[in-house]
Amino acid sequence: MPIRRRSLLALLAASESLSRVAQAQQSPSSGAPTLERLTSPRTLGRPDAAIKVTEFFSLTCTHCAAFQRGTFPQVKAQLIDPGKLELIYHDFPLDKVALMAAMVARALTPERYEPFITALFATQDRWAFARNITPADELEKLALLAGMSHETFQATIANDQLRQFILQESEQAEAQYHVDSTPTFLCNGKTHAGELSYDAFAKFVTQAAG
Repeated sequence: MPIRRRSLLALLAASESLSRVAQAQQSPSSGAPTLERLTSPRTLGRPDAAIKVTEFFSLTCTHCAAFQRGTFPQVKAQLIDPGKLELIYHDFPLDKVALMAAMVARALTPERYEPFITALFATQDRWAFARNITPADELEKLALLAGMSHETFQATIANDQLRQFILQESEQAEAQYHVDSTPTFLCNGKTHAGELSYDAFAKFVTQAAG
């Protein structure tokens, strides 16, 4: 079963608290990515691909992680790499930890985005759910390995404009496409909620693309 979404208002209140803590620890960095780059689309595949699929996902969703580990490699090899499908990533965080992770992922250069979220899904148990750890500390370790500086990490998790962008995009998806769980896939105006095997994914996009 897909995970149901928590209230955006509750998420926003929690994230504002996180922002105040981060801002107290680190002043904004002049080396941080621009808002334009942070909010630009994150995609994988050829822009001229005949099929466009949007994945609404949360980095703390175990079903999203299972799709990334089990189905995505085949989707990439058989549909994305041959130029048949372009995957459009759409943040839909289910909690404040997922929101913070989404912000950090967007602070990396676009070519490092997909490898980083793949790494986050592969290590989800370690940074999102492990006991006696601070998710921000574990996320920073992974971000540093991906080439992000400590200063950029701190500036990113304190970036209220980026936080508001992700939350507003989520609200729009909820209103426009009735997304309320992750993962949800959108193709040609049609949606499917829930994790999919490769065969089920291919069937969905083929039927949706018409």
